[in-house]
Amino acid sequence: MTQRRTAHTHIRTARPEDVEAILTLIKALAHYEREPDAVVTREADLRGALFPETGTPAAFAHVAEVEREPEGSAAAVPGRPVPGGFALWFPTFSTWTGKPGIWLEDLFVLPEHRGLGLGRALLATLATECRDRGYPRMDWSVLDWNTPSIGFYTALGARALEDWTQFRLTGADLARLADQDDPRPAGEWQPPPVRSHS
Repeated sequence: MTQRRTAHTHIRTARPEDVEAILTLIKALAHYEREPDAVVTREADLRGALFPETGTPAAFAHVAEVEREPEGSAAAVPGRPVPGGFALWFPTFSTWTGKPGIWLEDLFVLPEHRGLGLGRALLATLATECRDRGYPRMDWSVLDWNTPSIGFYTALGARALEDWTQFRLTGADLARLADQDDPRPAGEWQPPPVRSHS
């Protein structure tokens, strides 16, 4: 994993002791996206996904640290770093390129730490991950009303996929579909069941 430094900031790979801070940042993101009650994730969920005791992580994260001076101090030596933002991502696979890529699930910088280049540094770190792994692309979604972020991404060279609409199946609808009888005629070829690694 890569590490990147800018003045008074540090982008690094997340560690197990970051789980509490990452969850706090996820909740702050939900509040920013006007869904403060939508997060049901627990620390144990994040820990199991990012740092499983066995097997491959389901996701990865980078933390943006801000080195701040102690309050009331004019000292030039930075104080203890604090988490100012994060990026959480996982590998995808494109049948069109025949290669994996990165899906950026969350990118967030706390309002009090914006303007320091943390968002750009986080994205640059993930772009480096793509380059080093041989991944040809990185994808993410953004809310239609979030015009500041849309402008930011466009300025970096990202483009909106205007012809695509994202879908989600969840809750009772997901369960209902899973419970339906198989609609295929008898004797039609069926793929083998997906084996769980849990």
